Amino acid sequence: MKTDDVIVIENLDNIGDESLSDYLLHSYCYSGECTFTFNGRSHTFKAGDCMILNQRSGLIKNIVQSPDFQCTTIYVSQSFIEVCTPESNYGMKGHLALFNNPVIRLNPEQQYVCRLNFDYIKSRLAVPHHHFHRLAMINAIQCMIIDFFDFHAENYGGQTISNQYTKLMDSFLSLLENGDYYHNRDLGYYADKLCVTTKYLSDVSKKVSGFPANYWISRYTALAIRRLLKDRNLSFTDISEMFNFSSQSYFTRYVRKYLGTSPSDFRK
Repeated sequence: MKTDDVIVIENLDNIGDESLSDYLLHSYCYSGECTFTFNGRSHTFKAGDCMILNQRSGLIKNIVQSPDFQCTTIYVSQSFIEVCTPESNYGMKGHLALFNNPVIRLNPEQQYVCRLNFDYIKSRLAVPHHHFHRLAMINAIQCMIIDFFDFHAENYGGQTISNQYTKLMDSFLSLLENGDYYHNRDLGYYADKLCVTTKYLSDVSKKVSGFPANYWISRYTALAIRRLLKDRNLSFTDISEMFNFSSQSYFTRYVRKYLGTSPSDFRK
């Protein structure tokens, strides 16, 4: 059951598959357990758990499933995730935490909600002839993401990771959450603020989150631009000036690169 952007498989047999390296994995375990290592750490995925894995990192190893292991796995392309992700910075922090521990233990109520989301996504995939199928899929995936935000915030939202690398990454993301990207999208600015070299900051970001530091700068910027483009009281020039783009054409190229369309098409 699949489209180009969403694939549903009733097992974990394709985990780590190179052909799915550009997809984000979401899985719910119904019975049994699966053990694996990710980012150098051992994890157990068992009945009632959900799991979110960035397959792009290539850090999934040593997968062992129990005989009674059963799960449903939903793969969503990174580009479609960008479209579906709600306009909340929680996803940035959540991604960082999930890179360290991709398994979320769910209570019975959360398990019920997670199963509802998975069933709804499968039901929507089953009707590709729907005239507004893509919009329906965006709605279904976005609802799942919002509930995953809630699961993570409820279970782990207050936790912090204390090692040296993640402290640096947390400080880097704090600068972005403060809105520094509005006027500073150069990696050197953040490296200077954090008293490290650009190479060190990018290397640490890759080790901790699976993505280089520039990814996070553009991710925060694109999310903010997308939110502002929805405000029709703001002209494209207004938004471009808010972010100190050197020209309107550069702003348009930036939007096209990170939102996949031009500013005018985005507003249609």
